[in-house]
Amino acid sequence: MDKVSEVPITNEQMEYLLLLQQEILGKLAVGNQHQETLDDLCRSAESMLPNAVASIMLFTDDKNSLTVRAAPNIPIEASKALNGLIPGEYSGSCGTAVYRNVAQFVSNTKEDTRWAASAFQDFAKIFGINACWSMPIRGDNKLAIGSFALSSMEKRNPQKFHKKLLETCADIVAIILKREAEEKQLKFLAHYDALTGLPNRTLFADRFNQAIAHSKRSNSLLAICFLDLDNFKAINDNYGHDAGDKLLIEVAKRITATIRDEDTVSRQGGDEFTLLLRDIDSPSQCEKLLERINHSLAQSHIINGRPHKVSASIGTTLYPLDNTDLDTLIRHADQAMYHAKLSGKNQQQLFNILDDQQIIQRQERLSEIQQALKNKQFELYYQPKVNMKTGQIVGVEALIRWIHPDKGLIPPLDFLPLIDGTEIEIQLGAWVINEALQQLDDWQKQGINLEMSINISSHHIQSLLFLDQLNEALDKHPDVNSQDFQLEILESSALGDIETINGIIKSCRNVLGVNVALDDFGTGYSSLTHMKNLSANIIKIDQSFVRDLLDDPDDFSIIEGIIGLSHAFNREVIAEGVETDAHGIILLLMGCELAQGYGISHPLPATELLTWLANYTPNQYWLDHAKKHLSLPQKKIILLQLTTQHWFNRVKKELLTMEDSGFGKFFIQCHLGMWLSRVEQKELFDPTWVGKLKKVHDLLFSLADKLIKHHQAGKIGLAKEGINELELAYEQVCTVLAQQRQNHTAQKSFASLITKL
Repeated sequence: MDKVSEVPITNEQMEYLLLLQQEILGKLAVGNQHQETLDDLCRSAESMLPNAVASIMLFTDDKNSLTVRAAPNIPIEASKALNGLIPGEYSGSCGTAVYRNVAQFVSNTKEDTRWAASAFQDFAKIFGINACWSMPIRGDNKLAIGSFALSSMEKRNPQKFHKKLLETCADIVAIILKREAEEKQLKFLAHYDALTGLPNRTLFADRFNQAIAHSKRSNSLLAICFLDLDNFKAINDNYGHDAGDKLLIEVAKRITATIRDEDTVSRQGGDEFTLLLRDIDSPSQCEKLLERINHSLAQSHIINGRPHKVSASIGTTLYPLDNTDLDTLIRHADQAMYHAKLSGKNQQQLFNILDDQQIIQRQERLSEIQQALKNKQFELYYQPKVNMKTGQIVGVEALIRWIHPDKGLIPPLDFLPLIDGTEIEIQLGAWVINEALQQLDDWQKQGINLEMSINISSHHIQSLLFLDQLNEALDKHPDVNSQDFQLEILESSALGDIETINGIIKSCRNVLGVNVALDDFGTGYSSLTHMKNLSANIIKIDQSFVRDLLDDPDDFSIIEGIIGLSHAFNREVIAEGVETDAHGIILLLMGCELAQGYGISHPLPATELLTWLANYTPNQYWLDHAKKHLSLPQKKIILLQLTTQHWFNRVKKELLTMEDSGFGKFFIQCHLGMWLSRVEQKELFDPTWVGKLKKVHDLLFSLADKLIKHHQAGKIGLAKEGINELELAYEQVCTVLAQQRQNHTAQKSFASLITKL
């Protein structure tokens, strides 16, 4: 490689490089087209080297050869000649730079062996290139994904500035490509299911609208089908989520291969799929199409080397015989699927709009709920939210309860799903808004200042009445600061029209001054899209992840990702479902300070909440822990200690029971086992210590596995006999983990805390 001249970089040159970076990245930030930005970068680089042209070459999709991505001042014919370049030792400056993953400076292309191939000599001769400098463009894994090159018409020796210029340009290209990939992924997730690649609800709705228009023109029927796999949960429970996900992907492929080109299959979530079958002449034709799908799914699925058998229950409704909107059609198909399940599974059922007892029963329940609202049978309960780091009570969430005169307290899950998408949902939502604001007003007059949050359904927030209802309710309480009022919107409710909802959210925040949170975050199908495109200022981690935080390493990873995304998007984050001291400590370690859950308080009527507030004492474990200044390795050790202790206690409790409780079916590798590979990859700890930890962990886990199997087999006594040996193995793990504490005082303090938890 030709040497780089030792001529130092001037202040003027460094300033230019900084301006170049700011200019190009500024264009990227304001939404310039990626190709246009890459071309501008090439032109800017050329301006610093007279009689030179810049080019960007990237790997093709198959990663076998390079192709020109940007070269605005190189003739198209010349660019085409370079396409298909295979990186190697003698593949010009660009190919060699990619092959070696090191910058290549060729000062004389006519004499350098890297340009010896006739194709490069011809290219250099035709275009008049006498020097070529190339810098590898590196991806996230630091491997070369392409090259940025300056080709000169003159023989030149590079200076330090030229090397820095190439490095800067290559780094900028990497940033642009990463942004391009992220936007491509977001665009995909906006319309497709991330796991199966099938259309999601948004795209399914668009296809439905097109199909309706076609149905009217052709006077044909349109079938909307709801498909649910039978006994899928057993596969997830017995073989793990990985096997379940692979099975869903295989099911999606088989359905897609079975239906016609004009039909659509969409994943609704979990193991539920919807189908849109066009040009249906009769119910019998639809039945035959679905029989083919069921026959295809019934063939054995080989997942991770094991055969699995699945079947499907399918419900169908036909438009325009069932002449209503898409959401209702899907619900009708879902009801028919439910009847198919009740009838023995692995079959299909046609929805009968004229004779469906469930509709009659539902109408009766809706009427009862309407009457309950009129008779003031609903009441709000309030669940506190706290800052675990400071101990401060930051607010409450208002939760609706139905106090029935005969049946007593009816929980929300027994009546809210019934009113989903109805006018009653909007009426009840308006009552909640007014009731919560009245309570907030009363409290503030008593000197109790809390933020109040309420849940708003997707249907309600998109209604034409919503903003007027909210504005009028706020006007009735002028003493209430609107910033003390918060709306929680269910992220899993699909939030159909994101643009419309985002406009409403912006009006709530910017016009009315009301805060907005995305509730049950992480359970939706396009969470990253919602994070990016919705102007909610608070992210609420769903309790299903938090409650299983100590048991399921996957839930830990999901929460870690949500917290990281929230911080990256400058959103506040709160966790619900915090039930124990350990939950709170782990969340604090992960960077989440706000929490609510049974570990703090159950939802309480207003009068009982006042008593709770008067007697509230902050959680001392959380306060003490929040004061600690811990390094990343220390945090990892604490996480491992807490989760390993929780796992061990569950195993021991199971072994001490007299009969199998079913725990063995859910017996999976503990957090520590999952984290060992990550610990090794991140090189946070001494490899010798990691090896010792792995050894004692494997011993602990193998012993637990053996004893659990004894217990499942009914050998209760044999299982209990091994508990002493298991405790010794656990103590060895605790000892090895404790060795990583940085000082004796911190170790004693934490050991005391762990003992009390």
